[in-house]
Amino acid sequence: MRAVVVSQWGGPEVLTEVETERPEPGLNEILVRVHAAGVNPVDWKTRATGEIITWGEVPMVGWDVSGTVAAVGPGVTLYREGDEVYGMPNFPRQAGGYAEYVVAPARHFARKPAALDHVQAAALPLAALTAWQALVDTAGVTAGQRVLVHAAAGGVGHLAVQIAKARGAYVIGTASAAKHGLLRELGADEVLDYRTTDFEDAVRDVDVVLDAVGGDYGRRSLKVLKPGGHLITLPGPDGIPADTRGVHAAWVLVEPDLKGLEEIAALADRGLLKPLVDTVLPLEQAAKAHEIGERGRTTGKIVLTVAHEAQEA
Repeated sequence: MRAVVVSQWGGPEVLTEVETERPEPGLNEILVRVHAAGVNPVDWKTRATGEIITWGEVPMVGWDVSGTVAAVGPGVTLYREGDEVYGMPNFPRQAGGYAEYVVAPARHFARKPAALDHVQAAALPLAALTAWQALVDTAGVTAGQRVLVHAAAGGVGHLAVQIAKARGAYVIGTASAAKHGLLRELGADEVLDYRTTDFEDAVRDVDVVLDAVGGDYGRRSLKVLKPGGHLITLPGPDGIPADTRGVHAAWVLVEPDLKGLEEIAALADRGLLKPLVDTVLPLEQAAKAHEIGERGRTTGKIVLTVAHEAQEA
């Protein structure tokens, strides 16, 4: 099969297309024929340094996939060959989503949302699960609460806005002015331009803050939270202030989650969650996808499409 691997740690140019053996599913695993693979910041961050991920013999990146089940291993009852699935296999261990096939535990996948095509579905798993596990599993967002999402037009942020809104929250987002109209279309009740407005002066009585920016955003966000509110940081534990002043603070690192994927698919099929796809490129242009992503100017996600030989169809 074709796969994109990391020839050495470094810039986008180290991503190399190779021919390698197609994996076989083991106990409780499925083999997925990949139609599309999402690109995430963790991809280029780990490509550059090799940190975070437990690597295999040949380093491969990519954890967002959407495709069809090509084979099932012993013990698998959830899926059959031909089922359409999407998921975030093996994170934070190596999965190798930038490839024609990927193998992983069956419960790292869920049935693909019927309302979405493979490109849209591949844009969801890592970012949407991050938002879901932060807002729902960790903060327990409920109707009537006030939720502030930083970097609201980003890969995680634009999905967090929709998930919080679907749960009945009043949603405030920070983003550049050019993206305000889009965020209102996604359901944001209030949008602030981070370039011209200090959010801590403009917002009060927030129940949940989702910080996808890092730096001093966590410390500044304490000023807008209610006592007992939740500060969820995504860039890393360093984003949690030393003094959280009576709020619940946590760093969320996303993990594979069948139930979460099923809930996300249900929202998509009800028309309450739609991923924004900024750029679509073929697998062989993975390096270009990383170049675009590292500029930090995309709205939503970058997705790679994976073409297969006609005889494999």
